[in-house]
This record gives sequence, C-alpha cells and structure tokens, in this order.
Amino acid sequence: MVDLSGWVPPCWPDARILEGRYARVELLSQAHMAQLHAANCENDAIWNYLPYGPFADLAGYRAWATGCTLAPDPRFHAIFDKETGRWGGVASYLRIAPGAGSIEVGHINYAARLQKTRAATEAMYLLMRWAFRAGYRRYEWKCDARNLGSRQAAQRLGLSYEGIFRQAGIVKGCNRDTAWFAAIDGEWPQIEAAFEAWFALDNFDSDGRQKQSLSALTAPVLVARDPGLAAHSS
Repeated sequence: MVDLSGWVPPCWPDARILEGRYARVELLSQAHMAQLHAANCENDAIWNYLPYGPFADLAGYRAWATGCTLAPDPRFHAIFDKETGRWGGVASYLRIAPGAGSIEVGHINYAARLQKTRAATEAMYLLMRWAFRAGYRRYEWKCDARNLGSRQAAQRLGLSYEGIFRQAGIVKGCNRDTAWFAAIDGEWPQIEAAFEAWFALDNFDSDGRQKQSLSALTAPVLVARDPGLAAHSS
C-alpha cells in the first residue's frame, strides 16, 4: 500500500501561457478565435468525433468558443505554431480533480496544417509537463474508440492503454465506445526524457526528418499497449 498521508493536492490549473521551442499554448480568448476558425474550416473531418462542430461561419464558432472560455472545466487552450506563425488548434484540461490528483487532456482539435508537426507534439508535452510538475498523479486521455488516430497519438505520447468503456455515450447520432489511456507520476521522468530526446536538434536530419521516433522512445514506459491498434495494423 502506498502511504499518501503527507500528500498535498495540486493547485487548479492556473498557467495562462506555456512556452516551448516550437509551440505556445495560451488560455483560449477572443483574440484567437478568427484565426482558429479559418484554420478549422480547411477540413471538416477534424470534427467527426467531437460532439460539436463544424461551424459554417465565424459567428457560430465564436459563440461556441466564447462559451468554452466561461467554464473553469473544461479549461480550453489555443495552440500556436511558431514555424507558421499561426494559431492552429485547441486542447483542454478537463475532469480536473485536484483532490484525487487526476486531470485529463481532451477536446483536442488540430487543423490540418498543425497535424504531424513538432509544434503539435510539443503542445501535448507542455500540457502534460505542467500537470505533473504541479503535482498531479494521473494524466488521462480518452477518445472515441473509432478514432484510431487519437488512440495512436495517446500511445505515442507515452500514455498506457487502460481499456474500452462500451456504449459510454452517443455522439452525433452514433454510439460511442470510449478508449482510455493514462500516465502516472512515477512514469513521468521517463516520459519527459523520451520527449527531450525526441526534440533534440540532432534527432532530425537536414530535411527535418526524425531519426528516432517518439513512439520508440516512449514504448518502454507503456505498461499496456492498445490491442486494437495492433489488430488494425495486421
């Protein structure tokens, strides 16, 4: 049994800006909305597994996004790609439970231009790093089980597979089974080292191609792998 009698709950998320080499993560505000809407209009498929969107016009997007800024949970952030100089995605903390030391990252929505960039990965790293440095014990990721891209992303980032909650909800008229992933504080030092090794400048060649994948670096941390991904690739 782990003795937590001296454990102190972490604070509620309070960082307004998380600064990285490739990305900046800022608390969502009106200043981000026009550029985010324009980026998100490039491909409606990014909304397929979310319970809202797509938004045909800026007014509709602004109304939804403004509502997101008013609630303490989920706590939405906008993601800036320093290479392109543009805002290209959002992500939030949610199911924030300082008393249990648990926090989730979700509502992740990257425009096509942000996907598969170092900024996209670093944004996830910055949010995870803040949570563990603040004292959270558990960092969760949940997604629609049909969303294989999200399941692959969670595992790539070092979050271990924890199972499928069947018929967990209904989204846009479709059943949602929910895939669960998580990392815990004891795993964080190894996950952080994997990120730092991947981000190292000498891990990329002159054309920007990675020499060692983040998936390979985080694989030793995983206590369970997603069998659905293995089945899909076979």
